[in-house]
Amino acid sequence: MTPPSPLRLHIGGEIIKDGWKILNVRQLPGVDYVGQAYDLRQFADNSVEEIYASHVYEHLDYARELPTAWAEARRVLNPGGKLMFSVPDLQLMAWLLGSPQMTLEGRWHVIRMIYGGQTNPHDYHKCGFTFQIAHQMLKEIGFTNIERVEKFDLFDDTSTTAFAGFPISLNMRATK
Repeated sequence: MTPPSPLRLHIGGEIIKDGWKILNVRQLPGVDYVGQAYDLRQFADNSVEEIYASHVYEHLDYARELPTAWAEARRVLNPGGKLMFSVPDLQLMAWLLGSPQMTLEGRWHVIRMIYGGQTNPHDYHKCGFTFQIAHQMLKEIGFTNIERVEKFDLFDDTSTTAFAGFPISLNMRATK
């Protein structure tokens, strides 16, 4: 009997990819689990090998939902499991917003990246991140080997988006 493959969970995903299961707040084609990023009760402790979330965590409130989401991710990850995520790089956004070379149209685009596209009820940003802030929060929850990475090469998604020649995402990886 072949043991089951380790679970690789794509939170907020919409792109179907072999080896990955999708958890999304909306029931869309290809979604395997419907639920919130901060409520992973449908997954057992130590049952997930990797979690990937591109531009999801900024949609959670920083007081309750975000710390709960990261604590839940740590709970369901196997020992040595990886949390990989992308969020808008707020430090870069602030720099772009204040850049004297940025046009009014460009500044408006930056504002939309900071606050979300607001195209549906879930597309609003409630918190922002710099590397130092995210690193400290992850460390307090118990993650280790916390690092910024250039890219993940997993999905064709917002994690690699650039604006005005700059990559807009803060891409991070942490280990349980």
